[in-house]
Amino acid sequence: MSDTILVVDDDLGIQKQLKWSLTDFNVVFADDRSSAIAQLRRFEPKVVTLDLGLPPDPANASEGLKTLEEILALAPNTKVIVVTGNNDKDNALKAIDFGAYDFYQKPIDSDTIKLLINRALNLAKLEDENRILAKTRPAMGRIIGNSDAIQTVMRKAEKIAGTDISTLLLGESGTGKEVFARTIHEHSPRKDKPFIAINCASIPENLLESELFGYEKGAFTGANKTTIGKIETAQGGTLFLDEIGDMPIGLQAKMLRFLQERVIERVGGRNEIPVDIRVICATHRDIQTMVGEETFREDLFYRIGEIPINIPPLRDREQDIVLLARTFLNQYREEFNAKAKSFSDGAMRAMLAHRWPGNIRELQNKLKSAVIMAEGTVIQADDLGLLEPSEDFESEILNLREVREQAESKAIRKAYQRADKNMSKTAELLGVTRPTLYSLIDKYHLEDLKTGV
Repeated sequence: MSDTILVVDDDLGIQKQLKWSLTDFNVVFADDRSSAIAQLRRFEPKVVTLDLGLPPDPANASEGLKTLEEILALAPNTKVIVVTGNNDKDNALKAIDFGAYDFYQKPIDSDTIKLLINRALNLAKLEDENRILAKTRPAMGRIIGNSDAIQTVMRKAEKIAGTDISTLLLGESGTGKEVFARTIHEHSPRKDKPFIAINCASIPENLLESELFGYEKGAFTGANKTTIGKIETAQGGTLFLDEIGDMPIGLQAKMLRFLQERVIERVGGRNEIPVDIRVICATHRDIQTMVGEETFREDLFYRIGEIPINIPPLRDREQDIVLLARTFLNQYREEFNAKAKSFSDGAMRAMLAHRWPGNIRELQNKLKSAVIMAEGTVIQADDLGLLEPSEDFESEILNLREVREQAESKAIRKAYQRADKNMSKTAELLGVTRPTLYSLIDKYHLEDLKTGV
């Protein structure tokens, strides 16, 4: 199937010239801004040639530049080659500044414009392949998910893992902040050293300082021997401070000094002890509001959050829910030697309709209970403690191609999970042949299904 090229030009002579020059492509035409946008939506061309002199202002480039802006706003990966008058280099350069791929000055030479289009098309295809690869290749082993929301966060975590930059993980309870912290550690140069986690909210305020910094013998009643704290225990590795937002304001000053100087003093001690560790913090609180309310030190906030990472809640990761549920099902089935192997359609719909206020931790708990309590090999909505929805509500999308693509992609993923990742059974559930299934997987860029991710 030949690639589609959109030619935006109100000159019928140039339209004809390009039609005969570009016989290797499916060429579609538009002669003003509104028809150009309509054709862009309909055909989604990877390359557009755009004459800047469009009606109602063909003598100037204003309408052409507006068209360029609209094209790139709707389809930012499109390669736009602007075509200008012979003495209009300023507007050509302005178009490049707006995001055009290249420019070409009239009169049009068929061989040259063909070469420019081929180069633009090859670059567009290469960028598409790179985006698909980045989306489907596993990034960080412990983290499971194919949704755009989690993939974006995984890439960010992957980039910072090789550095010692301070990282603040933000997100609701149960979103997997400790899993992210461990994964960052495991992909860092410190991976062979300790990973030490401490929850600042779970330790009484009067004990947290000695738990973190350690204490000398005789420092307080009951201190019968010198004890090193969590910070020293993490020497050479990573310290994960969970729920840092619950750290007492008085202890925050001592923590700030440690982070700035990289030395500590044990409780009751006078000697400075150098410490070489990476610190990752996490909280479910709105820590910026706490800074404004002066319940969290502003200087400590900036020290721990050089790069913040917002971990999305499970309700924003709809396409990951079934994937996570099946992963936990397999894990708990082995752990509890249970017979449950799959989910009923009602259980699937119930999981997708549930809002998951407790996020992944809630999903884990419901799956653990369901695996133990299920009577047969198939988990029902009741086993999960969920109500089966009566209707499947979808967000309104008006573009028919997008509606079809989303519906087919979703159906393929659901069938694949229900078929236990068996391609033949997936095709059977969908009512298509295996070759057709593979064609649809290629069409909708579902390459992770081929690799069983």
